[in-house]
Amino acid sequence: MSKTNATRMPELMSHNREVLDALLDSAIVGHIAYVDEDGAPGLLPTAVARFGDALIVHGSTGSRWMRLVSGAPAAVSVTAADGIVVARSAFESSLIYRSAVLFGSFRVLAGTEKTDALNALTEKLIPGRLNEVRPNTTKELAATLVLSLPINEWSVRVSDGWPDDTDDDVAGNAWAGQVRFGRRPVTVQDAPDLRPGIPTPESVNALRAAD
Repeated sequence: MSKTNATRMPELMSHNREVLDALLDSAIVGHIAYVDEDGAPGLLPTAVARFGDALIVHGSTGSRWMRLVSGAPAAVSVTAADGIVVARSAFESSLIYRSAVLFGSFRVLAGTEKTDALNALTEKLIPGRLNEVRPNTTKELAATLVLSLPINEWSVRVSDGWPDDTDDDVAGNAWAGQVRFGRRPVTVQDAPDLRPGIPTPESVNALRAAD
């Protein structure tokens, strides 16, 4: 059986690439699953970004887990929790969510491809920030490992329904509905060692304005 086939609740599965891209473009954290040299499983969170038809991650060249997933089979999970389905019973309550799992092998990026991928990751986290800071130095680039996972094998599940209560529970007095999380408020704080007179940059103000 394919790793992307649903074994339970196939009605929650989506094969729409636009649904996948929307999730990958909005989420900033993915969890990378791998197997180490001794056959033991590992799982680590890291920042992720979609870069065309690939998912990119980055870290130190000294990172053990990044070396382990370079060229080796791996899985990436990305999830957005959008709310709670509040049923009339604890048993039927659930999350409103969008989740994806991607499978494949990461490859190491180099040269301009590496630089472009790092820029894409920076712009995803804070759009417009590249124009406000200096470029990465040669030393910094040499100390950074950038990996790319092709978006070829993947599955998406979307849960955004109403409580599936029994008739007896519907006839009862318990409340039911949805609690939507919505956007989280943006709080901006200056660094303790920020020199006086340096204003908040446009890129950060834009994040606050979009709240």
